[in-house]
Amino acid sequence: MAIPVIDFSKINGEEREKTLSEIAKACEEWGFFQLVNHGIPLELLDKVKKLSSDCYKTEREEAFKTSNPVKLLNELLEKNSGEKLENVDWEDVFTLFDNNQNEWPSNTSGLKETMGEYREEVRKLASKMMEVMDENLGLPKGYIKKAFNEGMEDGEETAFFGTKVSHYPPCPHPGLVNGLRAHTDAGGVVLLFQDDEYDGLQVLKDDEWIDVQPLPNAIVINTGDQIEVLSNGRYKSAWHRVLAREEGNRRSIASFYNPSYKAAIGPAAVAAEEGSENKYPKFVFGDYMDVYANQKFMPKEPRFLAVKSL
Repeated sequence: MAIPVIDFSKINGEEREKTLSEIAKACEEWGFFQLVNHGIPLELLDKVKKLSSDCYKTEREEAFKTSNPVKLLNELLEKNSGEKLENVDWEDVFTLFDNNQNEWPSNTSGLKETMGEYREEVRKLASKMMEVMDENLGLPKGYIKKAFNEGMEDGEETAFFGTKVSHYPPCPHPGLVNGLRAHTDAGGVVLLFQDDEYDGLQVLKDDEWIDVQPLPNAIVINTGDQIEVLSNGRYKSAWHRVLAREEGNRRSIASFYNPSYKAAIGPAAVAAEEGSENKYPKFVFGDYMDVYANQKFMPKEPRFLAVKSL
């Protein structure tokens, strides 16, 4: 069993209806799928791969050797208790936002410009994907994007768009620590450019962990908790995790198109089938994030009950 691979170039051709159906099925049954021919220039993806790897080697690698995960694993080995590190991830990460560019890594020539260009391309792809979801859910075109951008004026987006650049370095004892603990994503649409050589990402499907196999230059799409709410449960946010590896430094660049913290999110009226009740409360996304911050790695359903409803 493998997660769906969808040729996005066919969305505007004779096979549009078939492609829409494939995406709808992937959203309903998996919450994860891979897009090929997505429109992001391959030359740009090659630059992103090279520069992010260069950045890790020159600006991140040495610091990771003395990081908290490394210290905790060494302490665990000294104890020889047979236990596993449960509350830490074997991951190096930095995040890129529009308003924190002065904090982006600065010693890797060309990184800022390339990642800025890449983020614009991914943002455009996120908009296209949300419009596809609108159509498949029977929502007006632009509904999801508008819901995420509550308070938008003069076309200035208020939605939160961030990019998490992660590396999962080789781990001497991968059975004792997680690369990244199992979780669902809190927000909207996630667009992942993952390593095309080293695996490790897995998605939970029918109580079985399935590898998200590396596929060169594909963009992995997964739906977050807010898409689950807007669709009234028709699209589910999927549990996923990353395994630590003994060999290889796995790269992962995940971009999140999330609601504004002030956005009110609830089931869309036409997303609920006729005669059915709303399965989720309506809430402010910022309030949901307050809950999620403490419950990210815990069961999902209690989050929706814990958040203050409108």
